[in-house]
Amino acid sequence: MRFYLPFIILPVIIISIDLYVYYGKRHVLKFLRKEWLKIIAKIGFWLVPLIALSGLAYIFFNRPIHSDTFYYQRISLFLAFVTLFYLPKIVFMVFVLADHLYRLFRWLLSIRRTTVRNSGSRRKFILNTGLLVSAIPFLSLLHGVTRGKYLFQVHDIPIRFRQLPLAFNGFRIIQISDLHINAFVKNEDHLLRAVELINSENPDLVLFTGDMVNNNSNELVPFVSILKKIKSSYGKFSILGNHDYGDYTNWPSDQEKQADHNQLIRLQEEAGFRVLRNENVNIERDGAKIELIGVENYGKPPFPKYGNLKDAMSGTDSSGFKLLMSHDPSHWDLEVRGQPDIALTLSGHTHGMQMGIEIPGFKWSPVQYKYPRWAGLYEEQNQFLYVNRGLGYIGYAGRAGIYPEITSFELKSV
Repeated sequence: MRFYLPFIILPVIIISIDLYVYYGKRHVLKFLRKEWLKIIAKIGFWLVPLIALSGLAYIFFNRPIHSDTFYYQRISLFLAFVTLFYLPKIVFMVFVLADHLYRLFRWLLSIRRTTVRNSGSRRKFILNTGLLVSAIPFLSLLHGVTRGKYLFQVHDIPIRFRQLPLAFNGFRIIQISDLHINAFVKNEDHLLRAVELINSENPDLVLFTGDMVNNNSNELVPFVSILKKIKSSYGKFSILGNHDYGDYTNWPSDQEKQADHNQLIRLQEEAGFRVLRNENVNIERDGAKIELIGVENYGKPPFPKYGNLKDAMSGTDSSGFKLLMSHDPSHWDLEVRGQPDIALTLSGHTHGMQMGIEIPGFKWSPVQYKYPRWAGLYEEQNQFLYVNRGLGYIGYAGRAGIYPEITSFELKSV
């Protein structure tokens, strides 16, 4: 029933939005002088919900029994289409509502027999302003679908630690996260370009913080040879994210789910990554060491808690410098913060919601209302958390304002 519910509710929402928005645009259409322009505008307007409802019907009636890479690709394209056209419509709805409130105010004044000036020009101003403002998210989302999703950004993050061994001063770590490898199907050249950017940083260590795939291990098969090209002096390590357990697929049996999960681990190892599953490993340099800890996914509901920090830290030195990989940044507040021997935690998961605003001195995304720590560097009492914005995408097939990230850390001794 949970699967069917959206396909009952979404058509109602789509049609309701279009009817309400059309009311506002109907008045804007009056200002088009050519009749053929009005006809084209009307056809174009109603073509959008027709495509949206057709796409929804396709998704509903063609749902595969087993996980299907191309089916989920089409879902991403559908979500991109809906986001591209309906987010601007929702923005325009605000101005239509303002117009209605203004008309209601005038009507109340007329009841009191108050003289009211002709409102035509003011209504025209409100609705035309709405069209202009709604064009901003449309153009931004369009850029996100066409270019933004592969507009890789390298973030250089120097961090100073009092407890960092001197031998690791200047040690360079590359973090990547949330590949959602389906994002690169038929776009392998973009992934190759990301690998070249990683290698150009000459990393000492490469860390991947979860969500290699969307639904199953087969998604990774065509990309193993590309990921194998990532070079690192002290190795490549990865952990598992919530999408790496096959929890979003209907498996015929628990045995098949487990077999797929085992294959995902094997494929990552084939690509050169050592997968840390509630365990730790020492990174040694000139007689000193960093204790690298990898915990399985640990998040707030509805996301699973497979992680066990106590097991992951078993055997570590209480006075050692510890670096933790944990996919979901919620884990930092739930268990990590307050353990001062964990100096740095690397997370991903949020993607920055793949849309938002980032300019010098200002950063905003709707995801911050669910995840207070959603992108970038955070510090409390000499403990650091870094949340990577992710390299791929899921859901909305684009990135508007929040671009795919490769993080380059330089560790510094104070």
